[in-house]
Amino acid sequence: MAVFTFEDETTSPVAPATLYKALVKDADNIVPKAVDSFKSVEIVEGNGGPGTIKKISFLEDGETKFVLHKIEAIDEANLGYSYSIVGGAALPDTAEKITIDTKLSDGSNGGSVVKLSIKYHNKGDAPPNEDELKAGKAKSDALFKVIEAYLLANA
Repeated sequence: MAVFTFEDETTSPVAPATLYKALVKDADNIVPKAVDSFKSVEIVEGNGGPGTIKKISFLEDGETKFVLHKIEAIDEANLGYSYSIVGGAALPDTAEKITIDTKLSDGSNGGSVVKLSIKYHNKGDAPPNEDELKAGKAKSDALFKVIEAYLLANA
């Protein structure tokens, strides 16, 4: 199995602590409210801490799909969060899992800097499909922007 790592960074006008709370602590409640296509979030294993696996159901192309999301680490003191996509529609056939490490910090004008490290754990040695990576990033970016807009509208 090969692991391919990608780094990304974005900014947000939302304060780091507020954004962290929404993305980590309150995501199960906020995401279905902010994103019409998300139907439910349920814990299938664990107690909400590291090791917990969540089943996130959503509507895509008129069909209900799901993704399995495993919490790897929660570092509230340093605004860090790590999770893996371990099954479902968001996991390409070529991937064993995709791990996303997130770290929030102070940005300009009271906003946030969001740093991501994405580790694509491939089933073989071939690199991940570039089109799948672009599609996954586009979906992730869109989800982030919708949550950010929701927070700004409900501040």
